[in-house]
Amino acid sequence: MSINKFMKGAVTGWMASHGEHSDIVMSTRIRLARNLRGYRFPIAFTPEEAQKVDASIAAALLNSDENGYAYMKMSELPSLERQVLVEKHLISPQLIDTKRHGAVLLSKDETLSIMVNEEDHIRIQCIYPGFQLENAYDHADTVDNYLENELPYAFDEDFGYLTSCPSNTGTGMRASVMMHLPALTITKQIDRIIPAISRLGMVVRGSYGEGSEAPGNIYQVSNQTTLGKPEKEILSDLKNVALRLIAHERRSREILLSKSRVALENKLFRSLGIITFARLLPSGEAARCLSDVRLGIDLGIIEDVDMSILNELMIFMQPGFLQQYAGSELTAEERDIFRATLFRERLSAEQHEEENDKEN
Repeated sequence: MSINKFMKGAVTGWMASHGEHSDIVMSTRIRLARNLRGYRFPIAFTPEEAQKVDASIAAALLNSDENGYAYMKMSELPSLERQVLVEKHLISPQLIDTKRHGAVLLSKDETLSIMVNEEDHIRIQCIYPGFQLENAYDHADTVDNYLENELPYAFDEDFGYLTSCPSNTGTGMRASVMMHLPALTITKQIDRIIPAISRLGMVVRGSYGEGSEAPGNIYQVSNQTTLGKPEKEILSDLKNVALRLIAHERRSREILLSKSRVALENKLFRSLGIITFARLLPSGEAARCLSDVRLGIDLGIIEDVDMSILNELMIFMQPGFLQQYAGSELTAEERDIFRATLFRERLSAEQHEEENDKEN
């Protein structure tokens, strides 16, 4: 299989499209946590309960008029395929624990995923490109309303939706935006901004959520409070924080351009050279270089590289994807070699496509 065919076939909706403020906000995610009345939470239920919960949720969705879901049980997927789903942000790392009889239902364009028997019985997740909090929420809410009509949700008049973790009780909603903040990181302003965001009731994590790092200067900003505030207010609060971050990042980019343009251009073009010609490419260096090239494109310094290619490479540089494309497990050094090869081939293929388009 050619690298173009493999990579294009694996691209999710949010990677292939652009949304508002997409130069900084890469994607928007809404996640709703729900549980079924009469069953213990996944952390405590029996295998029989897990199977009943799974069967009920799958039946409700697969028998719906708008069924377009692919249904996958974690226990039936090879470990490499499960890892790839995590790397594409379609499932959480926690769902990989097959002891809970986890499953996922994915929409055709993969903007919607419904995780079954993760930390809660149901995790509805909707991911949109760019800054689209309202659109992503409306999509997730539509699915939630349908399921609530089909299944008995665990709901309390005083506490709202009951969840395995008390921090999710209430709306059960986590709204988040994945942001590329290289200028704030380079100028070290991010170290001052993160504590300030926390005081506003938000939390800043790495791109893969709780406990993850922020390689490539990619941060996930989300609400911390789910109890005592309606969904619309939570969305409004997050939107205001994100807009302020966008403004700070843009201002920092302007300062870097005005005060250190030559040094900045040198840094960005060096990174472009590395991902274009390197023979060994560790994951940390790949993430840093992709961040630099992305910044270069956004600032108009680097041309003739499509942003969607960088979105692809950001996912495909991960261990699961590398090994899936290779067709076998790889050692750390083999992954670094193969990652460099993949980057060279993908960027070369893009260049040839552009040359053919110009000739035609």
